[in-house]
Amino acid sequence: MIRSGFGKLLAALLTTAVLTVGCSGAPAAQQQQELNPDDPVSVEIWHYYNGPQKMAFDELVTEFNETVGQEKGIVVEAFSQGNVNDLFRKVHEAADKKVGAGEVPDVFAAYSDTVYDLDQAGLVAALDDYITPEELSEYVEGYIAEGRFDASGSLKIFPTAKSTEIMMINKTDWDKFAAETGADLDSLATIEGVVAAAQSYYNWTDGLTPEIENDGRAFFGRDAMANYMVIGYYQTAGHPLFETRDGAVVFEPDEAAFRRLWDNYYVPYINGWFGAYGRFRSDDAKTGDIIALVGSTSGSLYFPDTVTLSDTESYPIEAVVMPAPIFDGAKPSAVQQGAGMAVIKSDPQTELAAVTFLKWFTEEERNIRFSVSSGYLPVKKAANNMEKILMAHSEGDAFTPTLEKTFAVAIEEVHTHEMYAERAFRGSAAARDVLETCLQKQADADRQRVLDRIAGGVSHEDAVAEFTTDAQFTDWYEQMVSAVREAIA
Repeated sequence: MIRSGFGKLLAALLTTAVLTVGCSGAPAAQQQQELNPDDPVSVEIWHYYNGPQKMAFDELVTEFNETVGQEKGIVVEAFSQGNVNDLFRKVHEAADKKVGAGEVPDVFAAYSDTVYDLDQAGLVAALDDYITPEELSEYVEGYIAEGRFDASGSLKIFPTAKSTEIMMINKTDWDKFAAETGADLDSLATIEGVVAAAQSYYNWTDGLTPEIENDGRAFFGRDAMANYMVIGYYQTAGHPLFETRDGAVVFEPDEAAFRRLWDNYYVPYINGWFGAYGRFRSDDAKTGDIIALVGSTSGSLYFPDTVTLSDTESYPIEAVVMPAPIFDGAKPSAVQQGAGMAVIKSDPQTELAAVTFLKWFTEEERNIRFSVSSGYLPVKKAANNMEKILMAHSEGDAFTPTLEKTFAVAIEEVHTHEMYAERAFRGSAAARDVLETCLQKQADADRQRVLDRIAGGVSHEDAVAEFTTDAQFTDWYEQMVSAVREAIA
């Protein structure tokens, strides 16, 4: 009989007293004896992979079931729950046993901040007993550390695939701009350089149609505004936005650091130098509304090879990939992101079966294969090697020229930048939601106000000047701080 769903949780309550004694401190070799191919264990995984990522993951699940799973008695079933937010909502609804919700999965893709409350409720398994110190040492230290977010330091999230941010540029249109203005790609290494280039690009495109005023085009946009706020604050203030002291989260924001974040996003945005129009910035690149963006390595799969201006007009483009820009004078650092896998606390056999799959999935060759197909970075030290990744590419056709450039830059970032991730705490997911929307909403609203004033006959300069005041920043800053404090209260 295959075990599944809440029956495992009930079984855990009935058998923990007996099985934990024999399992919790046992080495992996002894634990293997608890898996029996004649009594297979079902492991249900929920994730948010879609498109190429889902196809790659499904192929590996099938391979596992037909090999190691069949040998040991493990049957893995994987289900996409939509996007990241859909997944986390469904997991929490299942854990809360809400009407109409599915049963809680055995394993689910998780970020430390989104799984924190489930762990506080005692629902997340500690995985240290199922993996040896020698095995752990093979993984990138920061990826393991991110999964140790509770007070005890137990491993609660198993790293499976990671990503970071990179900058992608439509080189075809950049070259036209650079040829007439002398713009240099190297200037895009800093946030301030991006702002200057964006202003120049807006003015240049505005000048292409002298008969039409104020029709310059945006140069740059970015996904994941919370990343900009978190990593930007870390770079400008020199310390994390949130810190923990005596077990309590401390939020003591540096106003000057936030002013730099404001000046280098809000100000260029309301000027029209930056833009955000579609759901993702790759959508904006496809329509030519921007020519440069910062996004996730996994999102590089969606960077266009063609700009489509209308149903009848399009043209091919070439991409350039660069490290995500940092603030001038800051120590090189980059966002460490990408969900790992959390295992729901159940019985030792199911937990062992789950970790057995996760270890198999992250073996070097296999994890590289998934990475090549999905745009994620491998999680083991030895696998973050461009030569090995190129060798894996030779075995398939999923590695586009743009993806190859992405990997080369991202792996360089892993080795040359500090990979940074905020530690989870109570309210961290809600705080991130505030950071994701607070600056973008203000910028969107005030950009529209600027356009309305221009349409009413006010000059571009005067319209913008109404919103680039100290008072405007202070009002936004105080509202943002208040919203974050409420989120973590």
